[in-house]
Amino acid sequence: MMRTLGLVGVLLALVIVGLLVKKQLGAGIAVMPALPADAAVVAPAPAQNPRQVQEQFRQSLDAAMQQPRAMPDDAK
Repeated sequence: MMRTLGLVGVLLALVIVGLLVKKQLGAGIAVMPALPADAAVVAPAPAQNPRQVQEQFRQSLDAAMQQPRAMPDDAK
């Protein structure tokens, strides 16, 4: 009896989650705005060389690591 009740509970939860996911995915598609007529003007710049992207990432990571961490004032 307890096993069937547990199984029914799990199946009911799965159905509810499935319905919520379906509703969320359907709402996401309907809400997306249309692209502007001059989309070529708004488009981002072409992708850079992967090595340049890696180097920029490495530089920004190094810069972030060099910044001192803020210490809390309550350490008295």
